[in-house]
Amino acid sequence: MKKMDKKRKLNVLSKLIKKSIFWGSSIQSSFQLLISCIVIILISIITSKPTYAQKPLDNYITIAAENNPSLKATYTEFEVALQQVNQVKALEDPRLSFGYFISPIEKKVGAQRAKLSLTQTFPWFGTLKSKANIATYLAEAKYQTFINERNKLIWEVNKAYYPIYEYKKQFALLEDNLQILQTYKRLALSAYENNRGALADVIRVDIMIEDAKIELKILNDQLRPLAVRFNQLLNRSDTFSIETPDTISSPLIGINYRRDSLFVENPMIQSLEIQKNALLESEKLAKKNALPQFGVGLDYTIIGKRTDMSMPKSGNDLFMPMISVSLPIYRKKYKAAITESQLNQKAIEYRKEAVENDLISNYENAAFQLNKSTELILLYNSQITKTKQLIQLLYASYSNSTKEFEEVLRMQQQLLKYQMSKATAEKNYQVALAEIEYLTFGG
Repeated sequence: MKKMDKKRKLNVLSKLIKKSIFWGSSIQSSFQLLISCIVIILISIITSKPTYAQKPLDNYITIAAENNPSLKATYTEFEVALQQVNQVKALEDPRLSFGYFISPIEKKVGAQRAKLSLTQTFPWFGTLKSKANIATYLAEAKYQTFINERNKLIWEVNKAYYPIYEYKKQFALLEDNLQILQTYKRLALSAYENNRGALADVIRVDIMIEDAKIELKILNDQLRPLAVRFNQLLNRSDTFSIETPDTISSPLIGINYRRDSLFVENPMIQSLEIQKNALLESEKLAKKNALPQFGVGLDYTIIGKRTDMSMPKSGNDLFMPMISVSLPIYRKKYKAAITESQLNQKAIEYRKEAVENDLISNYENAAFQLNKSTELILLYNSQITKTKQLIQLLYASYSNSTKEFEEVLRMQQQLLKYQMSKATAEKNYQVALAEIEYLTFGG
């Protein structure tokens, strides 16, 4: 289709050039030939360039995922949470105590010199498993947080990338427009020198050229903060150049695009559900903590041998096995722990409801922006096509009379306005689409 459009434009151009050869006077012929040159410039600018595969953005997303310090920190926090699993499921360390009698206690079999005690405490059955389950749930929640941060980073990269595309697109449009205005100036000056135009036309173009130069300067100054923001997301130097496509596709997206995936695998919701499971397990743990703990131990007493008399087993050390049981009689703290877990579960439910409301609100806003941008792109495409046709008609009219020059300039600026607005709409479309994908994308 694009090849057929180019052939059609070239045929039109050929006819215009042939027509200019047969015009009457030499002045008029040169004047018409200059108009044909303008048509050549306009066709070269108007002709659509082939769609550029958006590989640079994919590469930038990969770089950001590998280098972004905030994402690295979130993943490290997940690894830290994993280490908690092995810690909480282990038994408490055994207690070893040693005592030395400064004044030995004389017993029948000898004097007590020193005493060693070794004790191991065991929690109620299933307590360690509950602790391990809680730690595992919390690690899973951290992982979902990491997934959400990763998806959010992709969205942030998109949000920072497409304004740079918009800037470069608009900058190129302004440069092309400046060239066209300079050609117009030569045309108006030639017409004035041949008594076919007014000096006011030359001055009018001069004013527009100065405006275009200022706009280019202002737009050029806008690139640095955009580039700094983008490179910071990739955690690289601000001096790195940023590659953008010449054109981007904006396919038509249906209403409620991916809306059914909004709550399915959303990492934020997944994280809250996992945290709720951890709290349910913590409630079980609180109940188990209210039950007795058991201790098993061994006392070893060193006995000195009697020297004043001979007795059986004199000087034999003593071994004494021990069993201990904790008495959880202060019930208020255990009841408070259970209540705390139950209240936290309610808080998670409220937080989940708030997240779902935010997701719906953000989705609807992004969907509106997407649909709005789609309609604007279609509108600008239509307006650009019609404006180009009108400009060509005005050229033909201006070739016979210079009265249409002001209207030609006005329509050229109107064409630039539509092209600039289309670049903005394309940027808004891509940013809105990236937000929807962030809101509806799971792990």
